[in-house]
Amino acid sequence: MFSKKIVIMVSLILLFFFNVLVLFISVRHTCLPENSVKDHSFGSGRLVISIIAPFQKAVTRSLRFVENIWKHYFDLVSVAKENEKLKNALARAIEKNNECKEIKLSNQRLRNFLNFKQDNDAKVLIAEVIGKDPSPLFKTIIIDKGLADGVKKCQPVVVPEGIVGQIIEASKYYSKVHLIIDRNSAVDALIQRTRARGMIKGASAGQCFFHYILRKHKICIGDVVVSSGLDGVFPKGLRIGQILATRQQNRGIFQEIIVRPFVDFEKLEEVMVVVSAIPNLEKSP
Repeated sequence: MFSKKIVIMVSLILLFFFNVLVLFISVRHTCLPENSVKDHSFGSGRLVISIIAPFQKAVTRSLRFVENIWKHYFDLVSVAKENEKLKNALARAIEKNNECKEIKLSNQRLRNFLNFKQDNDAKVLIAEVIGKDPSPLFKTIIIDKGLADGVKKCQPVVVPEGIVGQIIEASKYYSKVHLIIDRNSAVDALIQRTRARGMIKGASAGQCFFHYILRKHKICIGDVVVSSGLDGVFPKGLRIGQILATRQQNRGIFQEIIVRPFVDFEKLEEVMVVVSAIPNLEKSP
């Protein structure tokens, strides 16, 4: 029927008016003419005080209680507003800190690219990765540089860690890169320590197979694989990966070798397109 708040407010109002009424009666009794009966006025005044005092006490406490609640309410409102301001300030600070971290990481990557460019006398174009092929059957990425920037088909794509892939399609402003971990990719390569030559092809789980390595070659886990420069795409000496596992087949003349690429293809954000020839990075002994 009635809410608790309404009942409390009505009760306080009635109590207040009752107190005023009793005070009015008390004032009339205390202001009687001198010729009134003193005993009667004294007895009536004492009776009125006895009745009024508890109600005055209740009214005073009620008013103080309401005053305290009202004051605390405004304090809480003020605290809530201040808390909201602090939360917003903290959110802005966190966002700014995150932005600074991203800028720092981006600067570090670009610094590595710059060092690579200075170490190798070649013209490279830094591009941002803007998309990946959603199909698990194809390993390609889309970059934000194209024909208008000097990108052409079959140009190598690298990062300071090693080979990424090569351009297979180019439009005016965008290009598609075929990653070396794709099953249809192939890079002519050799083992840096022994100079044993073979072909790097993509495999599952972001790894590569090293095909056509003769069984007579001694291969060790951890050996570094680099490009041989004989495929006409990648210059000699670019890093590809490390030998992860080897297995001698019971028959046949080749070994089974798994290579772990140096490039983390899941974390590619920027790459370098080599738009002019890189000289051989090493000389065969």
